[in-house]
Order: sequence, then structure tokens, then C-alpha cells
Amino acid sequence: MNTKPDNATDAAAVLAQWEADEAAVRSRIAKAGPARYGVATPSDVIGLSGQEIFDAMFAGKLPMPPISETLGFIAVEVANGRAVFQGRPALPYYNPLGSIHGGWFATLLDSAVACAIHSTLPAGRSYTTLELKTNMVRALTRDIPLVRAEGKVIQAGRQVGIAEGRIVGPDGTLYAHATTTCLIFDFPPKKA
Repeated sequence: MNTKPDNATDAAAVLAQWEADEAAVRSRIAKAGPARYGVATPSDVIGLSGQEIFDAMFAGKLPMPPISETLGFIAVEVANGRAVFQGRPALPYYNPLGSIHGGWFATLLDSAVACAIHSTLPAGRSYTTLELKTNMVRALTRDIPLVRAEGKVIQAGRQVGIAEGRIVGPDGTLYAHATTTCLIFDFPPKKA
């Protein structure tokens, strides 16, 4: 995770790098055409490891999840038990109090921590979130141009995966952190 930059110039450089990272990802998936967001079918992913699924998404061979388009965030990196998503806080995600709704924080963090676990899974294994604990430590508004959520695996076993994550701004400000516990299972399920 980026440490807090020393000054506004450093924060501007971090923001520029994050925007370049996002532009590169969006350029690659744009080649997939109008179907770049959607849901992969089981036949699309059977035989692929978690990392291979993400590699196929980044290559535009599998669609990106629709939640990314709906909530204005995108995965910019997923590999080796680490996942980085970024999003733009925007008015459509506001709560009645005039700041970003906690559900946006939670969804962004859930994506990062769960995908970190997913990236470690071999072919024939999948996961689902059992628990997500999120702490919002600072309000987010549309005045913050971009935030990143980074998830890192703490432990991934045969049946349970645990990860932690943080949402930070380009200046290193912490906005929220989370932990997750995911159930890991066979995919497709083995028949009895």
C-alpha cells in the first residue's frame, strides 16, 4: 500500500499514476466491445485458476463484473494474493448526510479482499464471502478524485480464506479498512 506522500506534489504524482493505471486497464478491456461488462458462464471459467480468470478479464476475454460499472470502480491489479481496485467517489453514491454511502466503501473493500483470496485458488475451487468487517474512519466526498482499495491475503487454506484491506486516497489518507473471511469450495460442486 502506498505510504502517505510528503506533499501535494507527491499526491498529484500518485494520482497521475493511478489514473494512468486505470486508463491502461480500460483500454485493454475496451477491445472486448459492448459486452465488456457481464457475467462469465460456468463453462467460461471451468478449468481456470482464480488468477487465470483475472488474467482473462484484464485481457478482455472474460467480461468485467457489472458491479464495477454500476458503482464506478474497477480492478487495476490482481495477482499473488493481492488485489487493487480503485474508484471515483461521486454524487450517485451519496447518502442523505452528504457523503459517500457506507455500502460503497463496503462493496469496494469486499471486492478487493475477496479477489485477493480468489487469485490464490487453483482451478476447480471458488469462494464466497462469509463475513466482512468494515470500519469507515473518514468520510468520503466527491471532492476526493480517486481512491484505492488494496486487499491482501492473510491466510488461504482448503476451506477458509482470510484477507485484510484498506481504502486510501492519493495523498495516503486512510478512509476505511476491512477484514474478510471467505468460504472456499469446489467449483463446480462435486456430486455425492
